[in-house]
Amino acid sequence: MKSVCVVGAGIVGCATAYQLARLGVDVVLVDEGAGPGLQTSFANGAQLSYSYVEPFASPSTLSALPAMLLSRDSPVKFRLRADWRQWDWGLRFLAACRASRVREGTARLLALASLSRVTLERWMRDEAWQFSFARNGKLVLCPDTASLKHQEAQVALQAKLGCRQEILTPDECRRTEPALDLDALGGCAGGVWTPDECVADPYLLCRELVHSLAALGGRAVFGERVQSFVREGSRLVAAVTSREEIRADAFVLAAGPQSVRLAADVGVHLPIYPIRGFSITLPFANRRRPCVSVTHLGRKTVFAPLGDALRVAAMAEIDGYGLAVPAARVAAMSASVAALYPNVCDPSTPRPWAGLRPSTPDSLPIVERIRDSNLFVNVGHGSLGLTLAVGTAARVADLVLGAA
Repeated sequence: MKSVCVVGAGIVGCATAYQLARLGVDVVLVDEGAGPGLQTSFANGAQLSYSYVEPFASPSTLSALPAMLLSRDSPVKFRLRADWRQWDWGLRFLAACRASRVREGTARLLALASLSRVTLERWMRDEAWQFSFARNGKLVLCPDTASLKHQEAQVALQAKLGCRQEILTPDECRRTEPALDLDALGGCAGGVWTPDECVADPYLLCRELVHSLAALGGRAVFGERVQSFVREGSRLVAAVTSREEIRADAFVLAAGPQSVRLAADVGVHLPIYPIRGFSITLPFANRRRPCVSVTHLGRKTVFAPLGDALRVAAMAEIDGYGLAVPAARVAAMSASVAALYPNVCDPSTPRPWAGLRPSTPDSLPIVERIRDSNLFVNVGHGSLGLTLAVGTAARVADLVLGAA
């Protein structure tokens, strides 16, 4: 395979393009944005959660759905639309909420996460990248005994698959992260500590990947939306953008939710629907700063120290393709910071953001070759895009070169 066009320059597309270039392929990376990582990857949760990959579709999620959907303050919102893709996704999601599917999905996601970890570490040894990477561990806070028992079961399952995690008491949680006020937001029944989890700035990593891609001879094309493909029989020969035709021997779709439209153009249905998430980024106000990454299960909120700021990501809205950031969502995240980390951040400039997580019903990304064509897909990472991007980049690159 001499040349490949990668469509989409988020973290998944950038990692895919870079991996192919490392393997000697002539790569063109194309995206409609003004630069890499400006959409879903720009300000996401920043956690590299290699050991915390439980699928969203699960029996516990199913049992909690009525309360989540009926509560005005629920961190998860689902609004039905006259969109057959949303209904199709929802029915597949319900079918995936089985314990056997969760066990299988967890094992597959952990394998992908492990591949991501070792591959990114290899890349980092070869490159002088700066993207706020830190191996500072992750603490998952359980607000009640029910959530703690569920986490204990998940930790036991993942221990059989090679994960190093431990259950902490509330006092042990306090010692692990002294900056936390665990009496806020209703207290804490305990937590899960994973010492080798990491954080990273996905936007900065996208920029570094594109810079290294260029050093390897690859080309990045920005400000051009891929509108369709030119076909000759079962093969694609060019991607048609708003300005040009980009010809290649193979094509990789890594454009997140937009991949659905492009796949449909060649007769392929991708079971992907966007789940909108929100974040704010708050500068630290003093030297008393968090030292570890934290997830609060009650609020479905993550807190990741990222250089001189705290990245706070939360909420899941299954409600179409809009990117509005409601003031109520920003206020809820700001209130969580003020409660859990009193006087740690400057609340005056929260820098709000919204992104569309391209999600599959069972939380497993789609990494495959489309039938016997020269079209490959690397999509559907949901909330684990940063965690899994490097692993799926390695896998799709192997598929592309294997097809050659």
